[in-house]
Formats: sequence, C-alpha cells, structure tokens
Amino acid sequence: MTDLAPKYNPNEVEKGRYQEWFDEDLFKPSGDKKAHPYSIVIPPPNVTGKLHLGHAWDTAIQDTLIRFKRMEGYDTLYLPGMDHAGIATQAKVEAKLRKRGKDRHQMGREAFVKQVWDWKDEYANIIKGQWAKMGLSLDYSRERFTLDKGLSKAVRKVFVQLYNEGLIYRGEYIINWDPELQTALSDIEVIHKDDKGAFYHVKYPFADGSGFVEIATTRPETMFGDTAVAVAPGDERYKDIVGKELVLPLVGRHIPIIEDQHVDPEFGTGLVKITPAHDPNDFQVGNRHNLERINVMNDDGTMNEEAGKYAGMDRFEAREALVKDLKKEGYLIKVEPIVHSVGHSERSGVQVEPRLSKQWFVKMKPLAEEVLKNQKTDGKVNFVPERFEGTLNHWMEDVHDWVISRQLWWGHRIPAWYNKKTGETYVGEEAPKDIENWEQDPDVLDTWFSSALWPFSTLGWPDTDNPDFKRYFPTNTLVTGYDIIFFWVSRMIFQGLHFTKKRPFKDVVLHGLMRDEQGRKMSKSLGNGVDPMDVVDKYGADALRWFLLNGTAPGQDTRYDPKKLAAAWNFINKIWNASRFVIMNLPEDAKPAHMPDTTQFDLADSWIFDRLNHTVSEVTRLFDEYKFGEAGRELYNFIWNDFCDWYIEISKVALNGDDEELKARKQENLIWILDQILRLMHPIMPFVTEKLWLSMPHEGKSIMTAKYPETHAEFENKQADNDMAFLIEVIKAVRNIRMEVNAPMSSQIDIMIQLDDEANKHILDDNFEYVENFLHPKDLQVAADIEAPKLAKTAVIPGAQIFVPLTELVNVDDELKKMEKEEKRLEEEVQRAEKKLANQGFVAHAPEAVVNKEKEKKADYESQLAGVRERMKELKESK
Repeated sequence: MTDLAPKYNPNEVEKGRYQEWFDEDLFKPSGDKKAHPYSIVIPPPNVTGKLHLGHAWDTAIQDTLIRFKRMEGYDTLYLPGMDHAGIATQAKVEAKLRKRGKDRHQMGREAFVKQVWDWKDEYANIIKGQWAKMGLSLDYSRERFTLDKGLSKAVRKVFVQLYNEGLIYRGEYIINWDPELQTALSDIEVIHKDDKGAFYHVKYPFADGSGFVEIATTRPETMFGDTAVAVAPGDERYKDIVGKELVLPLVGRHIPIIEDQHVDPEFGTGLVKITPAHDPNDFQVGNRHNLERINVMNDDGTMNEEAGKYAGMDRFEAREALVKDLKKEGYLIKVEPIVHSVGHSERSGVQVEPRLSKQWFVKMKPLAEEVLKNQKTDGKVNFVPERFEGTLNHWMEDVHDWVISRQLWWGHRIPAWYNKKTGETYVGEEAPKDIENWEQDPDVLDTWFSSALWPFSTLGWPDTDNPDFKRYFPTNTLVTGYDIIFFWVSRMIFQGLHFTKKRPFKDVVLHGLMRDEQGRKMSKSLGNGVDPMDVVDKYGADALRWFLLNGTAPGQDTRYDPKKLAAAWNFINKIWNASRFVIMNLPEDAKPAHMPDTTQFDLADSWIFDRLNHTVSEVTRLFDEYKFGEAGRELYNFIWNDFCDWYIEISKVALNGDDEELKARKQENLIWILDQILRLMHPIMPFVTEKLWLSMPHEGKSIMTAKYPETHAEFENKQADNDMAFLIEVIKAVRNIRMEVNAPMSSQIDIMIQLDDEANKHILDDNFEYVENFLHPKDLQVAADIEAPKLAKTAVIPGAQIFVPLTELVNVDDELKKMEKEEKRLEEEVQRAEKKLANQGFVAHAPEAVVNKEKEKKADYESQLAGVRERMKELKESK
C-alpha cells in the first residue's frame, strides 16, 4: 500500500500516468473475439490550432463511454485522428506567410503545400499533447489523418463512383465565392449577419426615349452584368412595356423587359434587374429566358474589364464611385438606408460574393432520399436527444446540390484530368497513362467530402475484408455538438449508407455549446474563450471531465463556471480523504477487496450495500442512456452523503472499538465499497481513481482493465434502507436541535422520541451503540405513548416526534415563532398535494405508483402538521 498525501494534488496524481498507460498498451482493443466490439472514432479536430472547451467536452464524453465499456468487458476501440481542414488550415498558413512578406503564388504549389505539412506536424503534436492531458485512452497505433494514403484512396474511390453513377457533375452555377481566399464555399460555410446597406433607386431609360423605369438594388456594382429587367406575369401595371428595351445606365447596352414568375409584384416597384452571373435566382431566370451570363468581377473581388472604367477597383470602391457617377449623370433617384442579412465567409469573415463559376457538384437529392428512407427503419441512426432527428430530416428534405470543389492547394486534389489536345475529361482513381497529354484539375475537394467518410475510411474501407472494418464498423456512438449536424453528421450518414449500405454509427449523442459565465458564445472577438489546458493545470483533468459530464442534459448549452470546477476539485478531495482514511485503517496484511459475508451485516452494512446496489444499477442504466448529468448526481449522493458522511462515520465506532472481529469486518466492507466506488468513478475520473486503486490492495495492473461493478441480489435489502433512513433522520434531527441551542456534541442531553409506530423501536434498540455515539443522550426515552414535556425543542420527522427538554436553554416565544413557520410550510405542502390529487388529469394519466407516492406524501405532511400543532398547543399552555 502507498502512502497518500494529506491533500489531493492533481498535478502530482496525473504526472506520468498517461505515459504508463500508453507504455503498457492499455489503450488498444482487448483482442478478445468472444467479447462484443464497441467502437468510437474521434471527431477529427482540425489541425488549425489548439483544442477548445468544445473539443474537451466531446472527448470527455467519448472517453468516459470507452472506459465504461472496456470495464464492462467489451472489445473497445477508440480511434484517434485529425482533419486537414483545407480552407481553414490554408487560411492560417497564408496569414502566417503574409506576416513574413511571402505569398503562396510566388512560392508555388509544391513549396506552399510543404509549409502546410510543417504546420500540420506542429499542431498535430500539440493536439496529441492535449489529448494526453485529458487522459483519452486512444489507440494511437490506428491513428489516421484525412490526407493520409489510405484515406486518400477512399476519397478517390468515392469521387469516381459517384461520378460514374451520375451523382457528381461539373457545371457553371452561381456559387458562394470568398474573394479573400479566392475559393468557392458551400451554403453551410456561409454565415449570415446583419449589415448596414442601402437600396439604390436607379433610372433605367427606355431605348425609345419614352421615359424610364425605377429599379432598386442593393448591389449597384453588379449592374454591368444586367441582361434583362423582369416583371411578374400578368402584372397589369407593366403589361404595355413587356418586350420593350431599356438602356443600361452608364453602359449603353440594351436589355429587354421580360416576364418571369420569380418576380414578387408586391415587393418594391415590382420591377427587378436580372444579373444571371451574380445572383442564384437571376441565374434560374436567365436559364429560362436564354439570357447571357456576364461575370463582372475577378476572383479577388475586384471589377473586371466588363465594368469599363471601374475595372481594377475593389467591388465596394467601385460601388461608391459608380453611385457618384449615377448621381452626376442624373440616373440616381434616391438612396434608402437599410439593415439586411448578408452572407460572410465562415473562415475569412469577408462578405461572400454570389458569382457564376464552373465547379464540381454532388447531386444531393438521391443521396438524401436514401437517408430519409433509412430513418424509417430499425437500422436508422438514433439521435440523443431525439428531437435532433428532425433537424437532420428537415435538412435532407430541403437539400441543395453540394459544391465540392475548392480553389485551394491544401487538400485532396480532384481526380479529374483534361486532355490538352481534345479537351476530353477523364475521371479515375489513378492518373491517365499518357499523362503528358493530360492536365489535372487544379482544385481540391471540400474538407467535408473526406471527413464524411471518416467512420469507415479510418477502419480500412474500401478494403471490406480489412479486419478492423469487419469488426468495428458500424461504429457505436458519435459524440459531437449539435451545431455541426448539417456540416458533418448528415454527410457521414448519406455517404455511409451509400457506400457501405449501413448506418455509420448506431447513436449520435449531441451536446450543446459551451458559453461563458454570462451565457455568451465563446469567441475570439469577445475574448471570452477558455483554454481547457489552463483549467487542467489549475484543477486537474479529472475535475474538468467531471464538470463537463455533469454540466447539463444532452443537447443543452452550458456555462463555464469556475465555481463548479472548484466544487469538482472539492468532490475529488472528498474522495481522496475518504480513500486515505480507509487505506490508513487497513491492517498491513490486508487482501484485495472480496465479496463480503452478508450474514454478518449490521444495519449500517446492509443499508450501504443496498445503496451501492442501487447506485450501480442506476449509473449503469444512465450511462447507457447517455444521461451523464443524472449519473453524476447518483454518484455524488452515494459517495458524499451515504459513504463519506454516514457509513465511514458509523464505521469509526467499530474501528475505534475493542472488538477485533467486528473491526476486521468493517475494514473488509470499507475496502469493498471503496473499490467499487473507484471503479464506478474511473470512466469519468481516470487519473485519481487509478492512483487511489493502486494505493490499496488490488489485483491487476490497472483499474482501467478491472471489471465494472455489477449488482448482487444478496445486497438487496429495502427494509434496511428504510430502517437506516429512520435512524439517520433521528440523528440529524437531534444534531439540528443541538446546533439551534448551541449545545455541543460533548454535552449530554435528555432526549425523548415519541414513535408513531412502536415497531420502529427496535431500530433504536438494536443500534443503541450508534444512538449513544451520535446523540450523546443523558436520558433516552423511546415509546409511542410518551407525554411531551411542557418546554422542549421539537423536531417532527417521518414516523416520530423528537423532544429535547430545554427549560433553561429555550425561549418559549422564540420556539413558538419557529413552530408557526413550520406550521405554515407544512400547510402549503398539504395544499399543494391536495391540489395535485384533485387534478383529474394527473390522477387519470399519471402512473399508479406516482399517484400513490403523492398520496403518501400528503399523509406524511398531514401527520407532521398535526404533530406541530399539538406541540404549539403544549407550548402555549406552558407559558
């Protein structure tokens, strides 16, 4: 047995422990083919920087599940890996290079990509160090990266197969364009924010000189790409001008007035300029009317030659200059300030530009239909909380084609080649043989394209005979935040179903966002982020993990609260001190915990083992249901209240006594309970439980591979639970009276206990040693027919009234005031219960057990109220 410090020090406890686990290969699957497999693949963090509290939350839940299942005997795999995060990582590296005066285009593709690999290696090492500090039991022998050789093979196979199935195509469409990063973005990479803007009302003159129409636009710089003005079909106001031509202001080009269902006649003037190359709706209108598509901007957001004298200007500079010229030439009618929702790039923050571009797309409707169909079967993906399944279904029902090409250099190069002579397109997993005649597409794939394959590509797919794929796919549980259902969860589901014909994971457990103490979302701009590693340095990984798992219910946001972390540390210190007490009170030749002899139990033993059984049962159920907060409350109540505050204190009577046989039994019981507590807590608090378990007699090299606690029928004893609850209430009531009148525990006092039921007398008689030790009675009377003294401190508990004669210590008037408050409280409880039981909806629909419980409560409150009123009467008579 190891000596333990008087106080819990997380830095000392955690130092070197992770390396020991790693060196002993404890993170790898057991290899037991008879055991059920259980697998989790880590949501791969982006190699863009350090992990944040959201990652810590994810991984704390995942590792708790893996450790729990490992101890239950499952063959567990917790697979680590990271995401290359194309657009995000490239943006970070480009920003770093700009500070050094370098530009990727000057460097060239090969040199730039090497710089990104160096970045990846640096931050991958940082992330692995953070995983270690969190205690994640990851099997590093299977670590993957979304750009490694195996995953790249999977990406190429998926692209080629979807292309051959007609589900990937290349075409010109309006896409979201990031002018700073100069790449396409998918819809969900665009964040909409309210920006100050304006409606610019402009005159568009008729070509025949007969007047003008008024057009309102928020983006006047796009007017160089206008190819028509549209009105709603059948709009009586404009029936005479449909077919006429207008002159584009400052340009002079003629454009027609057309009718199209896109136009809302109730909005504005009912006249809309059509710019097919710069608006997704206008693009569709242009297709219907065979309009020309004129792109007026360069990739970097500057105006091109189509903009005439404004060419080369930034789009917003051009807007300002254009509006001045429109005003000067008499075309500007008015400028109407507005606040409107504008798309911004999630990565660079700049305003997104809708523009015509040739890109690669995934045809989403057939894939989405597969998901929706599967969600109606027994093989569906289960969402926790269930309501988020609706989020998935809604997105799948309203899905748009997914633009998957990115104008970046960091990522999976699109496996498409164009023949330099014929213009022919070749798509294949390998390059064409006569490569000198072919040029590969310079674009890379959207990061989510590869991470969508993560659950099966990491396990060896497309090699379906791979042992890991055969054993651990589908995976069991995905843990992530609800904010990436669209980005990632949905894509893994449709790719998993399409390519493996199976759901990629059985359950999706979703947590919320980590907010600051004021409830604000953590962000760099607010400067309110918290580095989880700083928290670990201050409170320890176990305290952080306990806080994260007990912070909230599934799917709910939670607030970072240093007070709760301090409370978590305090709870661990309580476990530490209790363990230290138990270990210090063991004999030198103590053996590892073994099943106790229940025939030798006294009341306290029977009670604590029954409570242990209940705790094991509930925590196991709640873990399996992903209700970690509720499981935490069960563990806290059992450890702090039942074990530490009561059982250890009661056991001290025997440990300090002369009965060596009784002392030995208590030691054996204590070590068994402590062993079970440490096993119960290990999935959440791996470091401190390992330290304590190895400090006491044990079998095996780590608690990590010890068996998770199970219930035992011989520990069931509801009568002991009830009897001990009565004894505890008596002790607490007398202690409270002592505190109220400042009577120290060292003083002896007269105690009278009036029983509602004489049958309860045996509880106090059989446990008189505890009564004497905890109550210190000078004279103790226990009976059903006790006559209450005229002046006494009174406590009413379920099943009894307690009187402590205090003639010299109590002011009768003060006591009456307290009793009146208690009377009022009990009256309110009775009224509440009566109201609930009078509610026919509750009585008719609630389970019978719940209704009966409410009736029992009402009867109990009425009994206590009667006792209080009787005592008040006696106090008044004593005056």
